[in-house]
Amino acid sequence: MPRVWDVPVHDSTRVRDARVAAEHAAALAGLDERRTSTAALVATELATNLLKHAGGGRVLIDVVAPAVLNTGREGSSQVQVTTIDHGPGIADVSAALRDGFTTTGSLGAGLGTCARLADDFDLHSVPGRGTVVVARLGAVPDARAAESGPATRLRAGAVNLPFGGADYSGDAWAWVRDGDLVTLMLADGLGHGPEAARASSAAVDALRASAGLRPAEAVRRLDRALSGTRGAAVAVAQVDTRAGVLRFTGVGNIGARLCEGGTWRHLVSRPGIVGTHRPSTLREEEAVWADDRVLVLHSDGLPSRWSPTSDTCRTATDPAVTAAVTIRDASSPARPVRDDTAVAVLAPTPPDRS
Repeated sequence: MPRVWDVPVHDSTRVRDARVAAEHAAALAGLDERRTSTAALVATELATNLLKHAGGGRVLIDVVAPAVLNTGREGSSQVQVTTIDHGPGIADVSAALRDGFTTTGSLGAGLGTCARLADDFDLHSVPGRGTVVVARLGAVPDARAAESGPATRLRAGAVNLPFGGADYSGDAWAWVRDGDLVTLMLADGLGHGPEAARASSAAVDALRASAGLRPAEAVRRLDRALSGTRGAAVAVAQVDTRAGVLRFTGVGNIGARLCEGGTWRHLVSRPGIVGTHRPSTLREEEAVWADDRVLVLHSDGLPSRWSPTSDTCRTATDPAVTAAVTIRDASSPARPVRDDTAVAVLAPTPPDRS
């Protein structure tokens, strides 16, 4: 089940809690002692920044898995540390990423150290709106499988926020590759708590065995896999990278929006619950996929009036950062998310990272 550590940081005791959470996540990810210490240091630095320079915020720590390939091979899991704040933001991001940089009015100290230590590091900051930082650390730095082909030009990322500080989120996501096909799924287990998490986790397991299926057929397989659970809302989006086509099938209240050259388009899900009340007919919607596209899937924890901005359509940004920015801009300290909330993003891989 998707264990998530949600640590609100508003006093110094919570900095320690963020460090301990990173150590627990590192144990789940199978990190050795040295990498565990590195993950704990990154979480400590980022939490300290929140407290000192952003007036507080939240640290989300979980274990994320890379894409499962058509061979069934899966790379090592990573600890993902995400910070979200509504603070003053960073006026000069490049300066903030230099080791030792700090100001009294904005987030900065320690970011350069975190960027150097993490396997993946990205941030987004707007003065007056706040900052989002994502750092990921795996068992072996930069030890990634040598892959080639059009499918490697896509990457996915997500942020998962459990409702009310619960240990487990009822939402879950996964992505898989099969030849030229890249498939992203988001599942929202009915309700909250462990039973909702069990349903969404069953959807993740079923997707990993369905990499070559088209979205509608994948949802049918997920429906069988979720029988006996309380069921879930599910959306499956698949990009055929060679044909340049996106196919989408959704059941239930998963929101889906596709950015096409700066213009946002809704992808429509059908009413129902996968595993209990699946529609007899599953529709597959198609759209053109190109290098300027960004796909956002989100559960209904986001406020209904949420609308994407230009910051959500940044193809060069780490997809997990885009997901965290979406959560930040859809909520506030006075208006927190109202349910388990997950946002999953599929976007092109920048040329220098492919």
